[in-house]
Amino acid sequence: MASGDLILTVLAPRLSADIQSQVDALRVQFDLQENSTRRLSDVAQGERIDCLELYLSGTDVDLEALRHAALVLSETLNVDIAVQQNLRQQVKPRLVCFDMDSTLIKAEVIDELAYRHGVGSEVADVTERAMRGELDFQQSFRERMSKLAGLDESVLAEIAAELPLMEGVERLMANLKRLGYRTAILSGGFTYFADYLQHKLGFDEVHANELVIENGKVTGEVREPIVDADRKAELLETIARREGWTLEQTIAVGDGANDLKMLAKAGLGIAYRAKPMVRAQARQAISHLDIDAVLYLIGYPDADLTDR
Repeated sequence: MASGDLILTVLAPRLSADIQSQVDALRVQFDLQENSTRRLSDVAQGERIDCLELYLSGTDVDLEALRHAALVLSETLNVDIAVQQNLRQQVKPRLVCFDMDSTLIKAEVIDELAYRHGVGSEVADVTERAMRGELDFQQSFRERMSKLAGLDESVLAEIAAELPLMEGVERLMANLKRLGYRTAILSGGFTYFADYLQHKLGFDEVHANELVIENGKVTGEVREPIVDADRKAELLETIARREGWTLEQTIAVGDGANDLKMLAKAGLGIAYRAKPMVRAQARQAISHLDIDAVLYLIGYPDADLTDR
């Protein structure tokens, strides 16, 4: 595949000489010329991480092979290396869509509900298999939901008040809002908790599954349509078209098999601390740093960002 110009982004707690040497060897392996570099974040200047952008060019580069090699090197060095085509002069991203559970928050809410209801281990096992892509999401979701029948509504409020945010999410959202992006939660989880995050962090819109509650109890049912992988991808496109933006102007971030279609449809699809199968299929991945590292993949240096 003829690649045109590429951006290779390297992110690490500290970029050692060995890391930079191995990244340079990757460039040479694929016969890529280094046109310029840009330091986005520098621990020597008091920042939390090092981030370097390399602007590369080459002829007939196998982009998928390069991304695979970058992923293997990332996992070997415990750093994040992302490769993307340099379309920044032509495309200005406008929409960022996020999965919720294990992406914005450090929990799978359906598992937390199940533990409170005494069916935690059996539901968590089904969740894990669904996240790995071993089970159909809708089928597994209905199976897990049925086990929550009779759960008291008060438990939802208790869990919402204790939702553990993913590190970096407040900085990420503060900067995306300040920079004028539209943000959305597209979640196979529940509106009850997505609405809580919307209020806390300022998301523009939320699309998730609505629990049916009757007489103060969870019934084990949800209202249609269920937000599954197809629905997430459809929602990303619908929001973009509604706002007058192209798919190239969209960014998606998620961690599970249920996010793959959304990540594939977005202009920039980022697997965040994802299952191995999801990391392998996504075009970009952040596995070792906090979620605000998304800002560096978009191309912002620390000088353009605020801590909150």
